[in-house]
Amino acid sequence: MKKVKADPKGVLTGAHYLDGDFALAEGALAAGCRFFGGYPITPSTETAERFSERIPRVGGIFIQMEDELGSIASLIGAVWGGKKAMTVTSGPGFSLMMENIGLACMMETPLVIANVQRGGPSTGLPTLTGQQDMMQAKFGSHGDYEIIALSPDSPQECFDLTIEAFNLSETYRVPTFIMTDECVGHMHEKVVIPPADEIELVERKWYTGPKEAYLPYKPDKDLVPFMIKAGDGYRFHTTGLTHDERGYPVINAECQKVNVTNIIEKIRKNADKIIKIEEDQIDGAEVVLISYGITSRVAVRAVRLAREAGIKVGTMRLITVWPFPEKRIKELAPKIKAFIIPEVNYGQMVREVERSAAGKTQVFGVPHCGGWVHNPEDILNVIKEAVK
Repeated sequence: MKKVKADPKGVLTGAHYLDGDFALAEGALAAGCRFFGGYPITPSTETAERFSERIPRVGGIFIQMEDELGSIASLIGAVWGGKKAMTVTSGPGFSLMMENIGLACMMETPLVIANVQRGGPSTGLPTLTGQQDMMQAKFGSHGDYEIIALSPDSPQECFDLTIEAFNLSETYRVPTFIMTDECVGHMHEKVVIPPADEIELVERKWYTGPKEAYLPYKPDKDLVPFMIKAGDGYRFHTTGLTHDERGYPVINAECQKVNVTNIIEKIRKNADKIIKIEEDQIDGAEVVLISYGITSRVAVRAVRLAREAGIKVGTMRLITVWPFPEKRIKELAPKIKAFIIPEVNYGQMVREVERSAAGKTQVFGVPHCGGWVHNPEDILNVIKEAVK
């Protein structure tokens, strides 16, 4: 993929005191996002507010849609019109977007969705935290498909990972999610924004051949098709139906196999390039604590207390949550006594650890129903139990 530098007009350089929601907006602008279609929903509204304030200064468009269904649909249209596009939401809005997220996957449409998670189900806890949409991000729409999802644990990462999300989305022509949460979204910290010439962006994979030869779904050698801008004189078709390389519906099992296999394999075959994790003191550990988002920060105290008590605890922070780093889990499982997974839900990503460990070691979840974060002592108690 061609790499370019960020547009200086979109980059607010220097050190700033921002909450995570504002940092998401600044990251999107720095990444070249010039269209935002959204609908206000707590605790994500500050991202839309910041974007609406800043976007006229860089020549982009902000539109408040009638609801979340319209929001995600507007993104798909904007992307095929040639723009980088983003929206932000929380649990109930995320649910409403699911049908068109499936459409975006089938149409191989690069876009970014930030989900500032709150407690659920239903309207749940609009102003209080949760991590309860992690499985929905992967499996929320019907059918087989793949997405990419990142999980920041600070306002700085909200900025950095938003740029990363756009780069991944453009590289693989796939919807990419930023799975943050109310605590990180409303946390104020120092965010350092580098100069535009230090921000490296992935340019969309534009088709440059003869217009009459363009096939919107012909995979290149990396399995990712080329794109064009609607309105530039290309005759093309795109649909949510199973389709051939021309984009025309072909309703049979053979075409389904080719079509769906491609949108899955372009992510799975590149999983090692996509996945990012952060590890600490893994070598020689008796147990490994796996965390993401706000829970990774809460777990720091529990891990420190355990180490002070002589327990050898390694940590793994999931920066990429989808694709899941199952290969690394499989490598570690035979070498340790247990995995411990604290989450602000009743046990979602812990199931992926259990599946990946495949009975080679014990797996302990530390569930929390939402509304607030774990007491570090609760995590510490599970660590002590796991090493017995």
